[in-house]
Amino acid sequence: MQFLRHTILPLLAAFIWGTAFVSQVQGSERLDAFSFNMARSVVAAVFLFLVALGVRLWQKQNALKKGTYREKTPEEKKASRKALLVSGLICGTMLTVAANLQQAGIALSGAGKSGFITALYVVLVPLLGVFLKKRVPARVWVSVVLAVTGLYLLSIKPGAFSVSRGDFFLILCALAFAFQIMTIDHYSELVNGIELSCAQFIVVSIESAVLVLLFSDVSLSDFTAVLGPILYAGILSSGVAYTLQIIAQKGANPTLVSLLMSLESVFAVLSGALVLHERLTGREYLGCAIMFAAVVLSQIPIEKMISRNSNS
Repeated sequence: MQFLRHTILPLLAAFIWGTAFVSQVQGSERLDAFSFNMARSVVAAVFLFLVALGVRLWQKQNALKKGTYREKTPEEKKASRKALLVSGLICGTMLTVAANLQQAGIALSGAGKSGFITALYVVLVPLLGVFLKKRVPARVWVSVVLAVTGLYLLSIKPGAFSVSRGDFFLILCALAFAFQIMTIDHYSELVNGIELSCAQFIVVSIESAVLVLLFSDVSLSDFTAVLGPILYAGILSSGVAYTLQIIAQKGANPTLVSLLMSLESVFAVLSGALVLHERLTGREYLGCAIMFAAVVLSQIPIEKMISRNSNS
């Protein structure tokens, strides 16, 4: 059971997230970034609401059976709602920025390359810790150098020092996801994780709907034409994979789980090649390999391993 939860579930989450890039490419054929993200976020919010409701009812029944259930006071309920509202608004706004930049980039750069450039956030998260006065290990600086090298091979054509518009959106997306992850890390200590996810997708739905009204020109037929990709991205990528992540990380080695889930970038390239028949050049594959090495290196606590070996 431990092997299933700590190994298989993170791999399944990585597979869902990686293959979701294909759905996002397919969705971009009929919908702009704002419209697609509005639709998938509505689906995700409804799904996560039902999951959160089911979990809460299960926990209540379980506590009643054990005789440990205690009803919250009105003050506690008010404080809980306020914390969820504030955290959902902040995390959801960050996710709106990140998701729409990603979707715009995917439409221009394809699934495979997008998966690897997006994975830059894994390196950027600890790097941004510098601004929070957190010590950054040497391995992270090495990871940054590797990531920049890989990004150069992926995004800049030989002899041309320029990044395509889609790649630029994806680089900004990786930065936005890094900030979003940091806000999640802060607020997840204050509220229930599934409820926070539901709240943030409600915010993404509303904010993306406003952007659709301001900038998009879509019809109902456009949404129905890519209903499959919307449901896949909404239910599986945003709903199921997030829930799998929560279950997998409980009581697990966070480094192992993070490494397994970072394989989403590999699944993005494979699914892009198999389903969308995307083909990368040898230079771009080398860039992918170097970026994946940077992602893996950034999450291995080498310093702790060396310290543990020296003390044993």
